[in-house]
Amino acid sequence: MLAVVAVVLLLGGGATVRAAQPPPSAAQEGFVPVDQLPQQEAMPAAPLVGGAYAVAWVVIFGYLWSVKRRLGTVERELAEVSRRVNGGQRA
Repeated sequence: MLAVVAVVLLLGGGATVRAAQPPPSAAQEGFVPVDQLPQQEAMPAAPLVGGAYAVAWVVIFGYLWSVKRRLGTVERELAEVSRRVNGGQRA
């Protein structure tokens, strides 16, 4: 649950960065070298990468928990079948 809250906070913070950026300017005429272009604000990649990893780990742990739960159900059913089979072969 804590990971979900962290992902929401990380992804929610990106909306404020996008909203603070100025609108794109009109097309330029002619060639302008890259080093002469004005610096533009860019959203750092760290929050996006962290959010992606958080989502991936939540999905992985959710899947493992689901497999563990289903495996426990199968083991209980096998124990019940084994008990019934051994109980029916009394001499």
